Amino acid sequence: MNAEALRYDSRQFVKIHRGSKRKPFALHPISLEKNMSPIPRFMPWVSLALAAALCVAGCHNNQNQAASTPNSPDQSQDPAQANLAPASYNTDSTASGPAPSSDNSQGQPPSDSTSGSYAPSDNSGYEEPPVATAPQPPPALPDYQQPPCPGDGYIWTPGYWNYAPTGYYWVPGAWVAPPYQGALWTPGYWDYSGSRYGFHPGHWGTHIGYYGGINYGFGYVGLGYEGGYWNSGHFTYNRAYNNVNTTVIHNVYNYNVVNRTNNVTRISFNGGPGGVQVRPRPVEMAASREPYAPRMSTQVSHEQSFRTDRGQFATTNQGRPNNMAISRPIQADRNVRPMPPQARGGPAPRQGPSRPEAQPQRGNPGRGNSAQHGNPHAEDRRN
Repeated sequence: MNAEALRYDSRQFVKIHRGSKRKPFALHPISLEKNMSPIPRFMPWVSLALAAALCVAGCHNNQNQAASTPNSPDQSQDPAQANLAPASYNTDSTASGPAPSSDNSQGQPPSDSTSGSYAPSDNSGYEEPPVATAPQPPPALPDYQQPPCPGDGYIWTPGYWNYAPTGYYWVPGAWVAPPYQGALWTPGYWDYSGSRYGFHPGHWGTHIGYYGGINYGFGYVGLGYEGGYWNSGHFTYNRAYNNVNTTVIHNVYNYNVVNRTNNVTRISFNGGPGGVQVRPRPVEMAASREPYAPRMSTQVSHEQSFRTDRGQFATTNQGRPNNMAISRPIQADRNVRPMPPQARGGPAPRQGPSRPEAQPQRGNPGRGNSAQHGNPHAEDRRN
């Protein structure tokens, strides 16, 4: 008996007798349909129904997970946004001048624009009263390096120009022990007022206030502070802006805002010809209504110690002070308590002498006077 084999091509079944020269004959399509199993005909519908069931089950599971973790953080946002006070556009009802731009009112740093009118700024409701005045604007901010953070808990306070009868002198930037847990530093700034320039000193608060839109660098980009934030009683440092040694400081993260506009001109004052034209925004107005503490006596002493140093004066060094930042940290005063907003302009809270105890954990801070002498290879994180 000759063996038979069935062969299938894409069009028909044929039966071929091996060794035979007869032409193959095609099976009738009706007979093929009868012989085929009916199961494959319904398989696409079964698969579709199964996929739909799995999809519904998956969506329900995702909803349950979302409901169980409603406070999960958004990793796409800078955690230092918590340094800005909660605010709405209703908070600017008492602001003088034009309303803040929507582009800069809720967290975008200001530009260094010098366009617009040069009317005297009136920000008296959102700032410390001026402690110094000058007939001409301060020089540009110098470019300098930040010394390493000496230990956990210290807050960076940027350098600034102050004024003496003989001219502007530079107060070096420094790491400072905050006066109380959760305190953040709002830098001081110069502004133009009535044909003169006034310096408004910085202060401590739970949120960052208005500092004239000045880009001091190291996280102080003109609005808020991107250099770190308080987290469960510990300050966490952003390595994109701060010079930290991770063998000493372990509360660190890295978040760098893309497309950040650098302070190329290094403008050091607000208002007037050539100044930064930025008014207080809603988040800064909200911070001004919160309790705050003025700068500590240790910070004032730090400022006064450079008042007689000729190497710090702009007329002596053409805007390049001898000491632009110090590596020795400044300690906190004792028993500092925030003031209520009604006490603005009143007497400072009672403060005792500087305290050696209960300070942030110290690492190995340098003992030199200059950051550039103590750490010549430190990366410049101004912008």
